[in-house]
Amino acid sequence: MSKLAIITGADGGMGTEITRAVAQAGYHVIMLCYTLFKGEERRNQLILETGNQEIEVRQIDLASMASVTNVADELLGRGKHIDLLMNNAGTMSTTGLKITEDGLEHTVAVNYVAPFLLTTKLLPLMGRGTRIVNMVSCTYAIGKITPEFFARGKKGTFLRIPVYSNTKLALWLFTRELSEKLKAYGITVNAADPGVVSTNIIRMDMWFDPLTDLLFRPCIRTPKQGAATAVGLLLDERWEGVTGQMFASGKPRRVREKYMNHPQARQLWKDTEAWLDELERK
Repeated sequence: MSKLAIITGADGGMGTEITRAVAQAGYHVIMLCYTLFKGEERRNQLILETGNQEIEVRQIDLASMASVTNVADELLGRGKHIDLLMNNAGTMSTTGLKITEDGLEHTVAVNYVAPFLLTTKLLPLMGRGTRIVNMVSCTYAIGKITPEFFARGKKGTFLRIPVYSNTKLALWLFTRELSEKLKAYGITVNAADPGVVSTNIIRMDMWFDPLTDLLFRPCIRTPKQGAATAVGLLLDERWEGVTGQMFASGKPRRVREKYMNHPQARQLWKDTEAWLDELERK
């Protein structure tokens, strides 16, 4: 029986590259995609390229915790052991403050709360040797977690890059806390920083952006290059047993002590659980 890998945002640029690598390694892959039609197109393409017929697509809306719960419950119902979980999906809002059906700021929901919920719900299907990888960003270092984080993303006026950075800090703190909780079970949890990658998440909406796009985008990484660090964390034997670390350019990154043992990490975990408990009671 093939080992099982779950990949979010599997129909995006880096998600497709990660799916391709994992499928080529012989895993049964479940692609969790926002758009079912696009996911099916990518699936058919990847089956032809890899020869791996064990690739499935499931629709998921990471801005909806009900959707995340439904997908997790379906996977739990299958009862199949999960060997790899790649929390790859991410977004950066370009339309100002947007609140989800759950009362969460949209970027916070997709980039942080959804991976937290999906991962923790799927833990019963994991065991020794399971690898969890979360896609972070170097912008975590300018992130701040304030009391407004869940509902507005940040204090004051909505700005897309600070809010995005805050979600990536939160995802890194989740990585660190989860790695400590699961260390005794032989489950590893690490973060991959892909660098600046030419994907749709880089949106050019200001008047000067077309020129910036023309000059800047050719100098940044392709989706395949951006995905390489995450692929290594998922598949490379060298990183077996390594946990609680951030990787960039295919190797461990030195992270300042402040971020390795962040004073807000435990409280953020408690606050996230409290938010999810409140949503469940509604």
